[in-house]
Amino acid sequence: MITLDGEQMPWKKGMTISNLLRKIADSHQYAVIKLNGRYVSRPNFDTHVIPDNAEIRLIPMIAGG
Repeated sequence: MITLDGEQMPWKKGMTISNLLRKIADSHQYAVIKLNGRYVSRPNFDTHVIPDNAEIRLIPMIAGG
């Protein structure tokens, strides 16, 4: 299991950040996520594997002016 923004989700061996984002079908664009207290940027989403029992925080992009 992993914790995504405070909610438990099933974990799968070899799951990447990109896999997770596709699975949750969230419409936000994420430039960065926080994985076990460390920031991971979009260029690494396809290759960064999520470990079991990970705690993940999604950080949406915010536009301003």
